[in-house]
Amino acid sequence: MERDTTVRPATLKDAETIYALIDRHRDELVPRSLGNVVESIDRFVVAECDGETAGCAAYQIHPEIGDAEAATVEIVSVAVDRHFRMRGIGRKLVEAVVDGVRRFRPHEVMVLTFAPGFFRKLDFEEFPKTEIMHKLYTGCINCTKHANPYTCPEVAMRRRLES
Repeated sequence: MERDTTVRPATLKDAETIYALIDRHRDELVPRSLGNVVESIDRFVVAECDGETAGCAAYQIHPEIGDAEAATVEIVSVAVDRHFRMRGIGRKLVEAVVDGVRRFRPHEVMVLTFAPGFFRKLDFEEFPKTEIMHKLYTGCINCTKHANPYTCPEVAMRRRLES
């Protein structure tokens, strides 16, 4: 029996659950501290299935110096609990984030991912990491998982948005 899934903005009460969900997927995601989740809670959405948290996703804005309209919106921390996978929850989470950031009028959203096949199904296309030097400098440089962002197996992908 297929259960109904609701995607909604996260609240502070969701912070510990989001933190635990991201931590359970530490091999697939960049870790976040509980404090970071709390500070970013307004950028998270959660998926609920029969009252249980099934997944989460968030966004982060990377400003471009001198050109605010060229800012990159990155989708981050997309996680679906293993027993809720293959039900379209990941798609619902990503689309909720994309719909939510449209108010900023970005020309694209991007993601660094270990699951390029999933994002390809959502109309994301691969592009060279060298095109996102600001992200590599502000985020990847502090990553504890890989010594070099260019040899990291995460794939850079983007989806253009209509104005």
